[in-house]
Amino acid sequence: MKRILLSILSLCAFSAIGQSDNITTQLYDTYENYKESTIGKRRIKREDIQPLINTLSANDKFKVNTVGKSIGGKDLSLISIGTGETNVFLWSQMHGDEPTATQAIFDILNFFDSTDFKKEKEAILANLTVHFLPMLNPDGAELYQRRNLLGIDINRDALRLQSPESQTLKRVRDSLDADFGFNLHDQSTYYNAERTDKPATISYLAPAYNYEKDINETRGNAMKIIVFMNDILQKYAPGQVGRYNDDFEPRAFGDNIQKWGTSTILIESGGFPEDIEKQEIRKLNYTSILSAIYTIAQKSYESIGIEEYEKIPENDRKLFDLKIVGANYELMGSTYTIDLGINQIEVDYPDHNSFWYSSRILDQGDLSTYYGYETLDATGYTIKKAKVYPTTLHNFSEVEALNFNDILKQSYGYLRLSSFPAKNINSPFPVHLIGTKFTIPELNLMPGINPTFFLEKDGVIAYAVINGFLVDLEKSDIQVPNAMIFR
Repeated sequence: MKRILLSILSLCAFSAIGQSDNITTQLYDTYENYKESTIGKRRIKREDIQPLINTLSANDKFKVNTVGKSIGGKDLSLISIGTGETNVFLWSQMHGDEPTATQAIFDILNFFDSTDFKKEKEAILANLTVHFLPMLNPDGAELYQRRNLLGIDINRDALRLQSPESQTLKRVRDSLDADFGFNLHDQSTYYNAERTDKPATISYLAPAYNYEKDINETRGNAMKIIVFMNDILQKYAPGQVGRYNDDFEPRAFGDNIQKWGTSTILIESGGFPEDIEKQEIRKLNYTSILSAIYTIAQKSYESIGIEEYEKIPENDRKLFDLKIVGANYELMGSTYTIDLGINQIEVDYPDHNSFWYSSRILDQGDLSTYYGYETLDATGYTIKKAKVYPTTLHNFSEVEALNFNDILKQSYGYLRLSSFPAKNINSPFPVHLIGTKFTIPELNLMPGINPTFFLEKDGVIAYAVINGFLVDLEKSDIQVPNAMIFR
């Protein structure tokens, strides 16, 4: 009897998910029609979304209210659409450096403003009122930092409510008495789905509302929505969905909003291969969130079984940007076999509009339980120190005239310059630039150092690693965004 009941529940879940397959496919395939093109990079600021909010304010379809201000005096806006009794509340960018869902929100708003999907939108807007609070931490977004100007993590301020941003979020949630809440974040690109080499492109959590991790109807409904969204994402990012540990955090907004009676779905946007600006992940947010809103409007989620929730792999953090496996490393007269895990770390320019890379070795040794976005099997290759080019050059023009492929094949990773433009803080070339008095250190591989070396086999330099970027010297295309300047 139990097996029959489980089969019926699974069949109901499949049916509920299948009902939205068609709209999901259409949403994904037509996404470019609704993508907001003015915000195409991660480092967006309040000034970038303000014109979009102004346009929505003049549109009768939407209701736009200023519901608070940040510590720095920037407006916090609530954008609402629909007439239904069920309130769905979405908020994004509690952390200023987590903008992917903020971009997706404006794509969703463009969808609601279009004349397409008439039947589906009528079903949504007649049954739901959908509220968006994009960029809760605009001061943090201005500096592309996690915390607000008070230096606190807004997502750990649900009890004390020290900051005005936290007070606004609590006040809005309470005033709406929201039935469903989408807590939208970004996570590190180095998370993977547990025990796989696949990045956790999207991770979910139905936060616990007590230490016992009880499941009531409110939390159970959040789990059902997550099961539904996971099923959607498996079509477009198979195996690339993770689930956060659900230990109760009494200070966190997600846990408390669940406790206050809003079915809360935490969505974290992670990494996707060759998607530095997270635009494919933005598309996945758009598709899955709109599909979830549709299933809430139709109440088809109610028949989904929560037992599938626990089957989503937990998040792990075992990804590197570059993993080098089994290289020979000579040290003090002996040769060792070593793996290297390298991350290409972003450093913001002073205006926080773009970034450059200052890469680091994160770990080394036996990394057999770790993975890489890019992996090189270096068995039989020997790590060699990068040398200084024998001629001192005088300016960037002279450097630019060089054949970098030839230089790298001779294991030159450093160029000496007699002077540097003061404005340059990194090398725009695939070699490091050093001053006349700078002495390059001995090659002593350790976590924390900048990864620059060569890989040799049978007396031939086959690969270069410059500032953590791998260069195959058999190919003419050199993909090193920048190297370093050591004055």
